[in-house]
Amino acid sequence: MKHGYIYQALALVLLLSQGCVMYTDNPGPLEEPYSEAPYPYDERISYEEEGVASFMADEMQKKKTASGIEFDLRKLVAAHPNLPFGTVVKVTNLSNNKSVTVTIIDVGPFVKGRIIDVSFEAAKQLGFVEEGSTQVRVNVVRLGDGTVNPEAL
Repeated sequence: MKHGYIYQALALVLLLSQGCVMYTDNPGPLEEPYSEAPYPYDERISYEEEGVASFMADEMQKKKTASGIEFDLRKLVAAHPNLPFGTVVKVTNLSNNKSVTVTIIDVGPFVKGRIIDVSFEAAKQLGFVEEGSTQVRVNVVRLGDGTVNPEAL
């Protein structure tokens, strides 16, 4: 259990050192859809960033991700450049206000200016499959410990 706090502290330091990141001691009252999220919101973590999201291509299907999990485009998963594996984030499409909760299972995107790659299913629910990319807001719902349970996806 002691290691969990160390990893969380290290992850928080990494998060705070990135651009476009906001930290507050009091994130304020919970809003929808956090009350419907599959994980409880941790008030100690307040991480938000805005930027461009894209979705992972079909050729990733069934390939192992950096976390060791096999990618499935039908799952609500994503790749992020610096959030630990297992982190659950709420992604909101800023053009239509649709949001989805995804689990970070991979590292990426590797295209300059993009902040997150989501699965096809997440892109479909966010409503940007035809466009290929969109402006989003990413909020951490639950910070991961660097591991992913495939049965939980």
